Parts: sequence; C-alpha cells; structure tokens
Amino acid sequence: MMVRKKDFETKFTGWSFIIAAILLWFGWALSPHHIGEYIVASDFTAIGEDVWYWIWMYRIHIFGWVTMGIALFALVSVIARGPRRVLILPGVGMIVIGTFTLAIGAAYFYNFGAWGVGQTAGKSAVEIQEFMDGLLFTNQYVTCFFRFGRIFSGVGLILLGSGLIKWKILGAWLGWFTVALGVLAVAIIISIPDNFEIYKPVFHVKVIWLVMMGIVFLKQGVNLPKI
Repeated sequence: MMVRKKDFETKFTGWSFIIAAILLWFGWALSPHHIGEYIVASDFTAIGEDVWYWIWMYRIHIFGWVTMGIALFALVSVIARGPRRVLILPGVGMIVIGTFTLAIGAAYFYNFGAWGVGQTAGKSAVEIQEFMDGLLFTNQYVTCFFRFGRIFSGVGLILLGSGLIKWKILGAWLGWFTVALGVLAVAIIISIPDNFEIYKPVFHVKVIWLVMMGIVFLKQGVNLPKI
C-alpha cells in the first residue's frame, strides 16, 4: 500500500533542490570568467578585470553545492526509512561526498584565483611563471578533487535512482533520469582520458535534475510504501 506524503518536509526538500539549482547555475552563468581544468596565468588577468564581482559569483556558486547537500540530507530524512534505506542511504551518502569534494575544489579556485590577482600584479613574465610553477602540484590535487567528486556523485546517483525506481517514490521517469545521469558521469570520467570539455555539459544536466527533483517534491510530494 502506497501513502502519498505532501507536507512541510516535502516542501522544504523541494525548495532546497530548486534553490541549489539556482545558486549553482546562476553563480556559474553570471561569472565573468571560468577557470578551466587548471589555473593558468591568464586566469589572473581575466579575474582582475572585475575581481570583486567574480568573487561574489563564485561564492554564490559554492553555496549552490552547499545547498545541494542540504537538499540531499532533507531527501534522506523524508524517504530513507524501512527497507528503502539499503539503496537510498548509500546513494545519497555518495552524492554528498561527491558534492562536497566538488565544493572543496571550487573553493580552491575561488581562493587561489582571487589571491593570485594580487600576487601576480606588476610582475614580469618570468616571475609569474615562477609563481605558477609553485601552484603546479596543488593544481594536480584539485583536478583529482573534481574528477573523483564527479565519480562519487555518479555512483551515488545510480544507487539513488535505483531506489526511486524500485519503490516508485517519485515516478519511474525521474528514477531513470537519475540513473542515466549517474551512468553518464561515471562513464565520461572513467572511459575518456581527456574529459574536461566533454564533461562540462553534465553540470547543466545536473542542474536540470535538481530542478526536476524540486518540482516533483513541491507538486506531487512522494509516494512511500506503508511499512
């Protein structure tokens, strides 16, 4: 027997997903400059053209990841009960780990991007190159944060989507969308060595997924099998 739940809990969860999508996407879309897979010297010149505006857009973007974490914890509190926990908890747990790994990577770009503007101002090309050489190893670490954050999130989406499908919690189409997004994320990172440009559209698909999750929670609530 299915019980439809539509109350304050589902409204809070739905709005959390939507707010996360808004912060993530608009923080990215309105930013005057996007750092690539690594920080390069030309990034500091571009950021320095409007550094405070760039900082605020990055702050908004990072808080999008934080809000996504809040939405996922809220999701667990609503649906992860009884036998559903076996897929929902590890699925959401992996997405949260991936989400905050991505947030840490974004925070590095935010901090070093703004800091580097002052550090490279007025320096010669040789001095700037020496500064960039000092960032080389940290750049490599942060790239790993982004790659593993995407894989962790992808694995979690596969598990979460499987749980949504099995127990028909939010509609089969959204469950399959969740699984497909997870498979796509993992496949790109694992199977394509030079993946940064190819992976970029997946960020926009994830934002769409957040919006869809929020809309379904707000309009329909959730279907929970009676325990």
